[in-house]
Amino acid sequence: MGDFSHKTDEQLVSLSIDDKEAFWVLVKRYQEKLSRYIRRISLIRGDGLEDLLQDIFIKVYVNLNSFDTGLKFSSWIYRITHNETISYIRKNKKHEDSVLIPDEDLELIASEISIEEDFSKKDILRNINECIFMLKDKYREVLVLKFIEDKSYEEISDILRVPTSTVGTHINRAKKLLKKELLSKGVEI
Repeated sequence: MGDFSHKTDEQLVSLSIDDKEAFWVLVKRYQEKLSRYIRRISLIRGDGLEDLLQDIFIKVYVNLNSFDTGLKFSSWIYRITHNETISYIRKNKKHEDSVLIPDEDLELIASEISIEEDFSKKDILRNINECIFMLKDKYREVLVLKFIEDKSYEEISDILRVPTSTVGTHINRAKKLLKKELLSKGVEI
């Protein structure tokens, strides 16, 4: 049993091939982050979320040998999470009727699109939440990755497997669409 807490993700990947304890350190590092990410881009909750996370970590473990340690592990695991989430949604068409992105996450997006704060904060956050889930997946995903997950354009490009220029285009388009949706709800921007 070694102390893996000070190892980088990439070092842990190499060690995980021979030592399952190193893999559990990766699981502990990423479990909550990936859970939040899934909730932010989808309506998956409860047992479905737990099942999906378990499937993701199994897939990560099975594919550790194919990970290129010259790349960022975080982008690789987010890409797997993204792909598995989309696959899960396609297989399980039923979703809950509503979703709540935490207010602090919505505030990050609100500050990015320069919303006037001359009305109730709760109202604006509720409207942003509704409008975000009216956007196409490709726009919602880039907003979440950029402004909530704080990923760079390059990381988003790796996760979504699109060119960096497309990431920029999607972010700009997502912000415009979100503003348009908010304006249609009477929110001053």
